[in-house]
Order: sequence, then C-alpha cells, then structure tokens
Amino acid sequence: MLKEYLTVSSVSGPLVVVEKTENIKYAELAEIELSDGTLRRGKVLEVSEDKALVQMFEGTIGLDVAGSRVRFLGRTQELGVSEDLLGRIFDGAGRPRDNAPAIIAKKRLDINGSPINPKSRAYPQEFIQTGISAIDGLNPLVRGQKLPIFSGSGLPHSHLTAQIARQAKVLGKEEQFAVVFGAMGITFEEANFFMHDFRNTGAIERSVLFINLANDSAIERISTPRLALTAAEYLAFDLDMHVLVILIDMTFYCESLREIAAARKEIPGRRGYPGYLYTDLATLYERAGRIKGKAGSITLLPVLSMPEDDKTHPIPDLTGYITEGQIILSRELHRKGIYPPMDVLPSLSRLKDKGIGANKTREDHADVLNQLFACYAKGKDARELAVILGEAALSDLDKLYLKFADEFEDKFVRQSETEERPVIETLEIGWKLLRLIPQAELKRVRQGYMDKYYPAK
Repeated sequence: MLKEYLTVSSVSGPLVVVEKTENIKYAELAEIELSDGTLRRGKVLEVSEDKALVQMFEGTIGLDVAGSRVRFLGRTQELGVSEDLLGRIFDGAGRPRDNAPAIIAKKRLDINGSPINPKSRAYPQEFIQTGISAIDGLNPLVRGQKLPIFSGSGLPHSHLTAQIARQAKVLGKEEQFAVVFGAMGITFEEANFFMHDFRNTGAIERSVLFINLANDSAIERISTPRLALTAAEYLAFDLDMHVLVILIDMTFYCESLREIAAARKEIPGRRGYPGYLYTDLATLYERAGRIKGKAGSITLLPVLSMPEDDKTHPIPDLTGYITEGQIILSRELHRKGIYPPMDVLPSLSRLKDKGIGANKTREDHADVLNQLFACYAKGKDARELAVILGEAALSDLDKLYLKFADEFEDKFVRQSETEERPVIETLEIGWKLLRLIPQAELKRVRQGYMDKYYPAK
C-alpha cells in the first residue's frame, strides 16, 4: 500500500512542493489526486531531507493545496518495449496516439538511460545513403554518427527530415533498418504532415513515432527525446537493427528546460538557459553510436531551429561541441526556390572520410567531394565580385566558376522532395559539373580518376 501525503505546501507554475516526505528518490514518479478525484502524474525533480519538488506532467491548474493527495510510486518513468513498437505512433508520455491498443511489453526500460561508455564505442565507418545529393555527396552520414541539422523558422526542415526518414538505408547490408522519430513542441498541422507522410509512403512500417504537440506540457517535451532514444536502444542493441533517430525540434526542448529552470528560480546561464544545458544535451546525444560486439547501431539526426538564424546561439553552439558536424540550411537558397536549401560550405560531416571510398560508395568519392567544395567556393567568390564590380569585370575563368556555382545549386543541390538519388548518380552529377571547369584547374582529383571519369561520356 502506497503512503499518501496531504502535505502539499505550495504550487509554482508546473511545480508542486510536498513536505514531510520520507525515502523519496530523484526522478521517482508521483500521482496526485485532486479534491474532485482527478488523477495527475508528476516526476520528482528535487529531494531534500523532508521535502520533494514534483514537476507535473499535466500542469497544476485546479490543483488545491489543501485537498490534494500525493502518492509516490517508487519507480522512475519507464517505456514498455517489444517488436510491436514498429509501426506505432505515441505521444510525448509514451501513450498510443494512433487509436490502437497499448503494446504488450516484453520488458520495461527506464527512459533516462545512460550515455555509451567511450571505451565500449565502436568507430562509425559505414555509409548511410539518404538519397539526397547535398548530404550523400558532400557531407555523408555514417552509421553511428551524430549529425545535427541547423535550420531557421520557416525553412523546410520538416520536409527534409521526413524525406530522410523514408529514404535512408545502409548500402550493401542485409540487417533491418528502422527509424525512430521524436517530435517536440510541433504544431497540430506539422504532426498531421508527419503522420500522413509516414503512412502514405509506407515508412510507418519500419518506424516508431513519438509526437509531443505545442500545447502539451513542458515535462512531456523533456520526456519525448528520452522515450525515442529508449525505443532506439531496444531496437538497436536488443534486436540488432540499424536505427536512425530524428529529434525535431531541439530548440523547443531547450526552451522547456529554461521554463522549468525559471520556475525553480535557478540562476540562469547564457540567454536565460540553465547552466547545465550542455550536460543535459550531452546525456541525450551520447546515447547514440555503436557498441563493440553489438550488431545494431543508433545514428542520430537532431534538428534545431536557430533563433534569428544565429549560429552562436547557445543551442546550436553547444550542440556543435557534442556532435560530429552539422548540416546548415540556407535562407538565401530557400528564397531562390531551391530544395533542399543546404548551405554546403559551412556544413560539415567530421566522419565523412570514414564512410566513403572503395567498397563503401566509390573510389573517387573523396576527391570529387573536395573538388566540388573548392569549385563552389570559388564560384561564390566570383558571384560576390560580380555584385561589386559587375559581371563584365570578371575574367573568363571567373565566369566559368560563376556558371559552375549556378549550375551546382540548380543541378546538384536542387532535387525534388520525392526524388531519391543513389550515391553513384550523385557522383555522376558531380563529374558532369566538374567538366564545366578546365581539367588543368582540377587539382584536388587524382590523375587516375581524371582519366577514368572526366572525359565526357
């Protein structure tokens, strides 16, 4: 029989203080019965000698200090897991959102999990094909990598992540591939878009969705990525699957952390975010990767919308320290009508060299990648020069690089939302563009590859 407390002393925002408590543990679940018999759930956020600070999942509106009964359940928040997770849609608390019954759990896992021990990590080195040239060709994703997408408000990161989710695959592997999708603080329209897209394309059959809406509670928003990663850990390390985890939008997650920190009257850090923001993000991101001796893996694509497109904002800044690169979406390309609007020059995949080359993608991939970067950078310089001096002032070579930059954006970066390009097709498009530049200018490609791929076919 659980002990009941009638000692709620104060309510502040989503937080409730319960006094005269005994043997309460951090992160323990609590159940509060209101005076009208309504039950609400919460989680212990802080414990002192005889007090517990409880954070409510469903908010504190209508909670009567005098008439509320509190029961501590003696366990942390858990997720019931089994193979039946695949094909299902849940809310930010792990309850079914697809009008189907709850799954019959084979085991229950604590959603807080643990980061992977660095000594146990296996090095990421297998290429994941997303079917998107700007990623596969220039910033390849490697199995077990953490590669965030830095976006801005109004940019099509939702469409890009949905496309990656339905197209991603590990080349040349027979192992099962799954997608775990965690959405935090999204609108009802965005949630409908994701559910409709996953169902219509058949991607739902290999996916698990956790969707927290903008009008759901902040504490659920904090639970959502942990539920998603817990499901991914089960699929990857118990069922030996390759799992791609997409978390969108980490900015809303961090704002919920800030909201709760303010309610607790904590001393704020940069821009009002709690001082432990880096640690909190690291405990999430470091749950992704590969483990020695395990066939499965977790590859993580967190998506965050940069406030005011500011890369120095604390959320993208700290994320960049923890993860292995970043994909940056460009508002300028979006205005030109280019999808996906990937700004390839500041984008970076730090593990790209580990997942490409002979027997992985193709022998010439690294050289083509480097040469495309170099030519596009020169083309953008020529474009800026043309704005200042006029195109007539450019040399013939500058005009070639300017044409290359325009063609690169139009033929290589631009592709349809429903178009899936194999990596070999991406490389062929790259070679076709490089033929716009005189062979003597292509100094980043080895002569053997020049002889084999440069001549027009």
